[in-house]
Amino acid sequence: MTRPVYLDNAATTPVRPEVRDAMLPYLSEEAFGNPSSAHQFGRTARAGIDKAKRQIAAALDAEPNQVIFTSGGTEADNLAVVGGALAARTQGGGRPFRVAVSAIEHKAVLAAAAAVQRLGGEAIILPVDACGQVELPAVDDALERGVAVLSAMWVNNEVGVIQDVSRLANRCLDAKVPFHTDAVQAVGKVACSMAGWPCTLMAISAHKIGGPKGAGALIVRDPKAVEAIIHGGEQQFGIRPGTENVAGIVGLGQAVEMAVRERETTAKQLADLRDGFERRVLEIAPDTTIILRDGNRAPHISSVAIPGIDPEALVMHCDLAGVACSTGSACNTGLVEPSHVLKAIGIPVDIASRVVRFSFYRQNTVDDVDRAIEVLPEIITKVRKLSAALAI
Repeated sequence: MTRPVYLDNAATTPVRPEVRDAMLPYLSEEAFGNPSSAHQFGRTARAGIDKAKRQIAAALDAEPNQVIFTSGGTEADNLAVVGGALAARTQGGGRPFRVAVSAIEHKAVLAAAAAVQRLGGEAIILPVDACGQVELPAVDDALERGVAVLSAMWVNNEVGVIQDVSRLANRCLDAKVPFHTDAVQAVGKVACSMAGWPCTLMAISAHKIGGPKGAGALIVRDPKAVEAIIHGGEQQFGIRPGTENVAGIVGLGQAVEMAVRERETTAKQLADLRDGFERRVLEIAPDTTIILRDGNRAPHISSVAIPGIDPEALVMHCDLAGVACSTGSACNTGLVEPSHVLKAIGIPVDIASRVVRFSFYRQNTVDDVDRAIEVLPEIITKVRKLSAALAI
């Protein structure tokens, strides 16, 4: 039986053996204690958390006490955006109850901005250009109006565009406005840290880099920049209270340490796989559009628009053939519509509605690309016939 090929690594990645091994003691009688307990069982668990803080801080050029653990990237983004707005409202001093976020953010950020609006605040959606870069005049206008926090994701999860974080962060620094970036897809793929870029807040997640699901962190350079959105304890300086997910945190620390250490080698491997895949897709379907092919992209994401296909059907038939990928569109009540990201960068509807995303990770090989290319021609032909029949 042919081994299944997994090319949906922007959604999640397999847990690395080293990460699993680091976590196991905290899932057994060896180190199961509550890290808030004063006895030796609690101290053992606390030592695991402290080590993870040091690992993440060293990898991303932060301080250990700046690492606030969360249940994942979504919670970290919400803490940054909603917590940033609440901090401004509570502290006063002329800081507005208003946030600015880019139009191509992960829905965790966009939904958090919408939550600020429901709480009586305001959300500014910053447009992007055709290359996916946030438009600077809009940023300057937002900063002039005044915002509690400005957010732009480092690497977009749908099309892989790398945001020019440096220029955005520096503009926010000059305006004395906290800058938040969702770096979930960036860590281990592109150079990123809290030192080279003046970010106030950075969200990361374990399961995109070979770690466990349900573990993430918000790196907080200035604790006054956020207010807790979860209440009920004094853990983590009260910024994110609750008994910590010790095993998940240990896994996150191990995953971040390895991902950053191996980044250059991994990035080259992923770029070679992606570029080879895209070249061969164009050979079998020359009318395919590679989204932002000439743009500044992270190495692991390829969004391809194949004319005449229903992307949901193509993903299903790929799955039946043993190749896992995903759509680049949101399915709403059975109708496939272009995603908010593709709309924001101005991809025409007839192209945007045909997008399928393939994404790579370190376990992928040229053989995986070979297998995907082997099954795609027949699938494309079949799905085109089905799509044409349904259109009649």
